Amino acid sequence: MNTMPPLKQPGPKPKNAWIKFGEYYTLAFVLPSTTFVGYAIGYGLDKWFGTHFLYMVFLLLGIAGGLIQVIRFAQRDKD
Repeated sequence: MNTMPPLKQPGPKPKNAWIKFGEYYTLAFVLPSTTFVGYAIGYGLDKWFGTHFLYMVFLLLGIAGGLIQVIRFAQRDKD
């Protein structure tokens, strides 16, 4: 008979307050930067091809990409 208690698996170490601050600080720049990059790509392509609608397409893609990153961070931080 084994009377020893089962070994506990070590969990993730709690993060330092500065590390958490850094993660949230970078999160504050994710959505605006992806939005700007999407707009800039669309604007450049509009100038190159002589169109007037690509900036809106890439702006929406940038916003969607930023929101996906924010949701991924929220899901990871929840665990």
